[in-house]
Amino acid sequence: MHARQLTFLDRILAQAQHAMDTVLGDPPATRPNPAAGTPDVALEPAERRHAAGLMRINHVGEVCAQALYVGQAAVARDAHTREHLMAAAQEETDHLAWCAERLRELDDRPSLFNPLWYAGSYAIGLAAGLRGDGWNLGFVVETERQVEAHLDEHLQTLPPADLRSRAILETMKADEARHADEAERAGARVLPQPIAAVMSLASKAMKTVAYRL
Repeated sequence: MHARQLTFLDRILAQAQHAMDTVLGDPPATRPNPAAGTPDVALEPAERRHAAGLMRINHVGEVCAQALYVGQAAVARDAHTREHLMAAAQEETDHLAWCAERLRELDDRPSLFNPLWYAGSYAIGLAAGLRGDGWNLGFVVETERQVEAHLDEHLQTLPPADLRSRAILETMKADEARHADEAERAGARVLPQPIAAVMSLASKAMKTVAYRL
């Protein structure tokens, strides 16, 4: 028996469901939480608020990554590129679940603007994908390198006692570096500097807002 071919409407509905699950749901991780087995300690109120702000930024980053990769995959011309994007998106789902779990442990919540972050990133993903697979992969590399840099920043400013958040961020950083390396090997094009600069400015604006809201 042959699998039913998905229609255009099927794909639209599947992507809408993915958006709802990412923004409003609680998608499960497929890998164990790296913080499992790491003791949780009571943080001072200011430390807890800071740790929660950082984890909210990282949660938003994973919402954006989901939207970006799903948008890119929707218009990818090459099946291998599409598979690469969806495999990366699955690992980003793990990150999303881990960050959400840590936010709950810190008695905090995700960003109120997650629907907006998702919609904007999905539009960017579509635009990147329509330029061709080399550009598609180039956006993956630039996105992952910028995320890797801000994770390194967060690891330096996390409260020293917050070992659970640290374990999550260290694993995420290793995953993001690998995604970028794989995209480079798959034929990513180097993005023009103005595009990379705009991406960096947008990321800074997102981090400023998401830290509190």
